[in-house]
Order: sequence, then C-alpha cells, then structure tokens
Amino acid sequence: MIRVLVVDDQALVRGGFRLILESQPGVEVVGEAADGREALAKARELRPDVVLMDVRMPGMDGLEATRRLLSERDAPRVLMLTTFDLDEYVYDALRAGASGFLLKDVRPEQLADAVRVVAEGETLLAPVITQRLVQQYVRRLRPGTTRPAALDSLTERELAVLRLIARGRSNAEIATDLFLSETTVKTHVSHVFGKLGLRDRAQAVVLAYESGLIEPGGPPSS
Repeated sequence: MIRVLVVDDQALVRGGFRLILESQPGVEVVGEAADGREALAKARELRPDVVLMDVRMPGMDGLEATRRLLSERDAPRVLMLTTFDLDEYVYDALRAGASGFLLKDVRPEQLADAVRVVAEGETLLAPVITQRLVQQYVRRLRPGTTRPAALDSLTERELAVLRLIARGRSNAEIATDLFLSETTVKTHVSHVFGKLGLRDRAQAVVLAYESGLIEPGGPPSS
C-alpha cells in the first residue's frame, strides 16, 4: 500500500486529489496539510511514502518544506504540484531532491500513475515540459562552474549513461541507445549515483546541466 500525504492550501484541491487517489487500488491517503509547516509535522507523524507538495502556499511554501523534509533521514518521495508550467521554484525543488512535478490539471489516471512511479523510486522526467523547465533555468547559470570533482571518477560508459539520464531517457531507452542489457544499465546508474552522491534521477539531471556535461537545448557535450 502506497501511503500519500496531500499538501495544498486549497481544501477543494486536497479533497479532489484524495478522491482520485483513494479510488485507486494500492493507494491510501494518510493525511492532508494546508501549508509547509503542517506538511513537515504530518510527514514526521504519518510517515508517508509520497508527499504531493504544492509549490505556492502562504507561510512556509512548498519549496522550503521540501528542502527541510528531504534533509531528514528516511525522507519520503516528494512530487511537486503547480499551476505554472514554467515555475522557477520547481527547478529549485528538483535541486533539493524532489522526484519531479505535475501540473494541477493532470488527468486522474496520470496522477495515480505518477504516485506509483515516484513510490517505486523513479523520477518524473519524461514530459517535455520538465526538460524545458530545467533548460530554461540552467541557462541562468554558467555551465561548468559547478563541476564536481567526483565526475572525474566516472568511467566513459558511466558518463554516457549520465548524459542520457539528463536527456530524460529511461533505463530501457538507455539500454537501446548504448546496446546494453537493462540490467547492466541499472548497474551503471547505481554506480553513477553512488560516486556522485545523488539521491535520484532528478538530481542527476540538474548536476549534468550545471556541470556543463550537457548544454541546454543542444546535443550532449563530449
């Protein structure tokens, strides 16, 4: 059973998401919160697997709540919710370790699927809108100025895998691109995350852009 905490300052939105999710097999909404502070308290009390976190809320917003929540031990997965498809705060949330984001007008079946994907440890990076969002806000940075020394510990194959992760490729797609088995790709991904100290694919995408390993809107750099 996937335990979900719904966080939004609008009661109607929370109720709508609860109704959708509780109609799905294997999903349980264990609580609701109206702002970031309440979200932190409820998350510590209820221990959800996934937190649906609104970005813009009065008091403590979803971004700060996500930063604090994901800095704690055994933190849940956080899926950001926004009405803005180019909301700069969502990019910051990805940097903090959120597992992706959804627009609030998402179809019911997409919401349920997203919760399941995130609960399984994957990241919602496939939608074009996510790539556009990351690319837009990384352009504000100077690529290569935040290149971590740990990148030098990656093998050429691991670097190739990281570049493809940053392009939003799934493990199956990476396997096809590199002529590898999906099991081998999973091993490479695990090594990349371990060497770079990454929580998930969202952080891998951000690191690849910020380090200049790939350039926004262009082909992977060598």
